Amino acid sequence: MDLFKHSAAKGRRGQPLAERMRPTSLEEFVGQEHLVGPGKLLARAVSGGGLPSLILWGPPGTGKTTLARILARQSRSDFSQLSAVQSGVKDIREVVARAEQRRDEFGYGTILFIDEIHRFSRSQQDALLPHVEAGTVTLIGATTENPSFEVNAPLLSRARVLRLESLGPDAIGALVRRALERELPNATLSDDALAVLVERAEGDARRALNALEVAASIADDDGAITEQILGEALQQKMLKYDRSGEEHYNVVSAFIKSLRGSDADAAVYWMARMLEAGEDPRFVMRRLVIFASEDIGNADPQALVVAEAAHRAYEFVGMPEGVLPMTQAALYLARAPKSNEALTAYATARKLVREHGALPVPDKLRNAPTKLMKDMGYGRGYKYPHDFDGNYVKGETYLPDELAGRSKDNDDD
Repeated sequence: MDLFKHSAAKGRRGQPLAERMRPTSLEEFVGQEHLVGPGKLLARAVSGGGLPSLILWGPPGTGKTTLARILARQSRSDFSQLSAVQSGVKDIREVVARAEQRRDEFGYGTILFIDEIHRFSRSQQDALLPHVEAGTVTLIGATTENPSFEVNAPLLSRARVLRLESLGPDAIGALVRRALERELPNATLSDDALAVLVERAEGDARRALNALEVAASIADDDGAITEQILGEALQQKMLKYDRSGEEHYNVVSAFIKSLRGSDADAAVYWMARMLEAGEDPRFVMRRLVIFASEDIGNADPQALVVAEAAHRAYEFVGMPEGVLPMTQAALYLARAPKSNEALTAYATARKLVREHGALPVPDKLRNAPTKLMKDMGYGRGYKYPHDFDGNYVKGETYLPDELAGRSKDNDDD
């Protein structure tokens, strides 16, 4: 047995630290106790031999690939892996053919692991679906994005979606200490340096281990990893933001809701998150202009003026100074009084139009540029508001006859 261990250790030399530290059993797996702990879903599924198809959804570095490999090993299934970015329908067919052969000849099951399954095209998903339905392969997909956005409903309905969480400080710390003990025995890490590494890893085990490995390689001869060395290894903190992914929509949602909730500091924070992660400033400006009408409107008509002025100022000065009028606008909109009347008024009118179609314009409101039109009654009975006190005709209606007298409350039913 020692010979096998020695051979395996030799095979791992040259691999990144994160790869060398991959656990091989659920007992070694760190984090995600809500899924892998004693009596939890995956522990029960593996021990009972009934592993369902799964979609593992979570941030980078939370153990999705590792977990898939462990599940294949402990369920005594063959493990086949495809990348949604690099694989096509032909690759799926080849995996399925091998899975059928192993099942028929040896009685083995096959786990098909698809990394970044949210990038699978509709045709790829359609090609995979019948084989998942038939049980030829057990699908385990990994995604950092909300699977309901990109995975089609038939495939999603045949898999359990499991949410993996960012690793907590204790879990990251345990992984780092384990790596020092097993793979980096000559390196040392003070408690303060460990705290910095844990914080900067942002719940990503791979990021923590990669940074630890780089830090150990550039440490002094005594192997001491200082906070300064860690800073060099970590370099700049990466912001989690993908213009087309779920986190994009989460940050935008937080930005809008902070404006709506009149929290100016939070609004500027979320705006900075978008801009510093590379979002197009014009996208942010469009959201501000929309917000000025949608959530403020006539409660403060100046809000739209400020938002549009900020848009023009940004176009004039560009970045980086363009953040100043953008910030000024965000602060103003957050602090302005709120009203969604523009949104609700149009929604009510749209509902009436869709429900009742093109109702005829009342005769009194029709244009009458010719004698024939006047003879037909066009414009008859129209009361010119400026001829009345206050420039207003009390009791007059301007809706189609079928809608006259409807209250807003009735429209909302």
